[in-house]
Amino acid sequence: MARQDASDLAHSLGRQAEAVCRHYLSSGRREGGYWRVGDVRNAPGRSMYVRLKDTPKGPAGKWTDAATGEHGDLLDVIRESCGLIDFTDVADEARTFLSTAPAEPEACEHQQQSPAPHGSPEAARRLVRMSQPIRHTIVQAYLRERGVTDLRGTGSLHFHPHCYYRHDEHSPTETWPAMIAEVTDLDGKITGAHRTWLDPRRRDKAPIETPRRAMGDLLGHAVRFGIGGEVMAAGEGIETVLSLRQVLPDMPMLAALSAAHLAAILFADTLRRLYIMRDNDPAGNRARDTLIERANAAGIEAIAISPELDDFNEDLRTLGLETLRMEARLQVAPQDVARFMALAT
Repeated sequence: MARQDASDLAHSLGRQAEAVCRHYLSSGRREGGYWRVGDVRNAPGRSMYVRLKDTPKGPAGKWTDAATGEHGDLLDVIRESCGLIDFTDVADEARTFLSTAPAEPEACEHQQQSPAPHGSPEAARRLVRMSQPIRHTIVQAYLRERGVTDLRGTGSLHFHPHCYYRHDEHSPTETWPAMIAEVTDLDGKITGAHRTWLDPRRRDKAPIETPRRAMGDLLGHAVRFGIGGEVMAAGEGIETVLSLRQVLPDMPMLAALSAAHLAAILFADTLRRLYIMRDNDPAGNRARDTLIERANAAGIEAIAISPELDDFNEDLRTLGLETLRMEARLQVAPQDVARFMALAT
């Protein structure tokens, strides 16, 4: 990127400095003419301050961390808070923000939200609203490491650069980047959220005891990929479901997040055929049997499809895309292969 392009972007961001801070430095708050936060990576605290208006001391958007001596502009904030490396990605993220940012960020300056109950659906909705698209983030890199490269229909997945984690009520609070998946009901209303905390150095789950946790109202609901219709597939884990979507990218699918919740998913009135992606374990077998019984009682054709190994993501990573494609071709009805399967390239 040319220096002038970077300067123009930084200047444009500075004109909306408070909106930038509210979005990327959400752990902080406005104090007078500054935004105060712990650091450029959005940690809680007050040692870093961002100038929100042009003053004789300097332009809007310039920041300094009094604890470390670091300083920079709002492009640096985007880079660090999003965990980006390439400046092209930083610029793309900045342009995306500028194209969607509210015209008058000061409108909510004095609004205070009351705390949502811990783990409630409202807390889940607020977490989703604070998150960002996954493009060019560690979430995209994490999924790519698992063989998931086709991300069509994954608007239910989001990225949070500094998601709080506590092992228990007596443990200190940590922050890790996280994949945030919105859980919705049949009408598309967010009822919960699922967090997968990530280690940016390894592009893997974070080295914590419980790197996956759900919150909100989950029973009967799911993380949804694509728009439901007469045919859909349902599985347990997000990575499992996205693995099958690599070869059936146009088939609507959902991730129920556990075997017990898979057995309890609610059926849309339009559903006529349901593919059940079972994991190869006793819990997966029980979920399959229960779901088949419930679907048949509702007049829905239920077809169980099974992985070669423990789950479809392990098949994708270990056996490869073409083997997974063949597995799907042999287990999915011919008319649905023709309708939903991506052609081999």
